[in-house]
Amino acid sequence: MEEDIRFQEEEKEEKDELYEHFRFNVEKGTEMIRIDKYLMNLIPNTSRNKIQQAAKANCIVVNGKPEKQNYRVHPLDVISILMPQPVRDIEIIPEDIPLEVPYEDDDLIIINKQAGLVVHPAYGNYTGTLVNALTYRFLNKKDKEGNDLKPLLVHRIDKNTSGIMIVAKSELAQLSLAKRFFNHDLERKYWALVWGDFKEDSGTIVGNVGRNPKDRLVMTVFPEGSDQGKHAVTHWKVVERFGYVTLVECQLETGRTHQIRVHFKSIGHPLFNDETYGGDQILKGTTFSKYKQFIQNCFELMPRQALHAKSLGIEHPSSGKYMLFDSELPEDFSAVLEKWRNYVKHKALEDEDL
Repeated sequence: MEEDIRFQEEEKEEKDELYEHFRFNVEKGTEMIRIDKYLMNLIPNTSRNKIQQAAKANCIVVNGKPEKQNYRVHPLDVISILMPQPVRDIEIIPEDIPLEVPYEDDDLIIINKQAGLVVHPAYGNYTGTLVNALTYRFLNKKDKEGNDLKPLLVHRIDKNTSGIMIVAKSELAQLSLAKRFFNHDLERKYWALVWGDFKEDSGTIVGNVGRNPKDRLVMTVFPEGSDQGKHAVTHWKVVERFGYVTLVECQLETGRTHQIRVHFKSIGHPLFNDETYGGDQILKGTTFSKYKQFIQNCFELMPRQALHAKSLGIEHPSSGKYMLFDSELPEDFSAVLEKWRNYVKHKALEDEDL
């Protein structure tokens, strides 16, 4: 079938966006065939069933309107479709890894992920991941269609970030949730401990985020107006001040790789003990050896970036009911905050004595 079709696939480098967005402009003279057949011939590594599932989840949009799988394409139609990324050819070994599961039903499971747990097997981490743990949890269980139950990722959070994650348990739920992530039709809040204090109580960081041209393993913020990177917006507000560091709540409008970490670095407030972005050094405070030891003790207590996915609010993929999932700070994060509270209290008493 020779058709001059303009095909665009949005590049997905972001770790937490596990979907692909395709866009097709249908040329004049195109045969009016069913849209599921039309798309199956164009999208690699997919099946007619997956495309039909996308239609059921309203993830196929023609000229701005969701269409079902039996829609017949017309010349000059503009078609957009959201699809989960193809599963990589990696054998998933079930592993009995303890997980904190605050909620689960037939469509989804909520995980309060511990720091240090990689989400998905990949180079260097083929075992010991969240997916390995969920595969073990789902052994010998069936989904609503009677198929073997498998964890279907919608988003990710970094290995050393703790907190709330949502995982789908059916393809239809995965597509429905992926659509909400793609359209930013959800509410995500993170808590972060960052270096320095702020004059304001709240603010917004806007800056394109993309891979650093000199080091592809880290991200960077590109100057305003740049055509590099992808649009990213982080809203923040102060939760608690400690003078040399500040606890902030971050609400994401977008979900770029390392967005919070690199955004705060870009405004001079790297996350506390974030080795990748320069927060694992003493950036604010005194030169006294006692203070240096205090910071070192904090780093040892929480040997990771101080970032926690606090809450996730989203519409349920089946019922449409809004659900809000919240999590307490893990022990290491809470312990470091308590040390800072005690430090500030003792410093205030010392200042009074002076």
